[in-house]
Amino acid sequence: MIKMKNKIEKEIENIINESIFVKENTLQSQLEVIASIVNMVVACLKKGGKVIFMGNGGSAADSQHLAAELIGRFQKNRRALSAIALTTNTSILTSLANDFGFENVFAKQIEGLAKKDDLIIAISTSGNSANIINAVNLAKKKGIKTISFTGGEGGKLAKMTDVSLIIPSHNTPRIQEAHITVGHAVCQLVEEIIFK
Repeated sequence: MIKMKNKIEKEIENIINESIFVKENTLQSQLEVIASIVNMVVACLKKGGKVIFMGNGGSAADSQHLAAELIGRFQKNRRALSAIALTTNTSILTSLANDFGFENVFAKQIEGLAKKDDLIIAISTSGNSANIINAVNLAKKKGIKTISFTGGEGGKLAKMTDVSLIIPSHNTPRIQEAHITVGHAVCQLVEEIIFK
């Protein structure tokens, strides 16, 4: 007897199929961009710089996740790679938001922590987050290389950064899923290249 799919199962299938579709389109349209990101991260780390991640909400979680993969390990037991997420210190975030406004919570950290050999990875599904844009503007003034992870048309952010990963979707969860897939690919390749 053939079991008919119920409504929940059909919706699960639709969600996962949409995620697969977005990732396939990302692979087709962004492959060279992803390779450039790998090369930029490797170059930064080989020069003694650090990779600085930032984002809001789910993108904040992705920032912390990817920084942890570089500091700890992805698949190899090896020395730590220098990475930090600007989303983790609640005292810094709340004092900056209180004293300078939420739009400056990342820019002030870039001002104090980022050096010329570092690399900024700014994650924003819309590409229009004011606090991310302000931080990237400051990084550019300091001569620091920048990468954006966005979606849709890339927003203002994609036009500002040295390299822009633009996920071909307007659905925030699907964009975030593709961001973390690309982030994992970058971490794996960086680890393999640096620790041959």
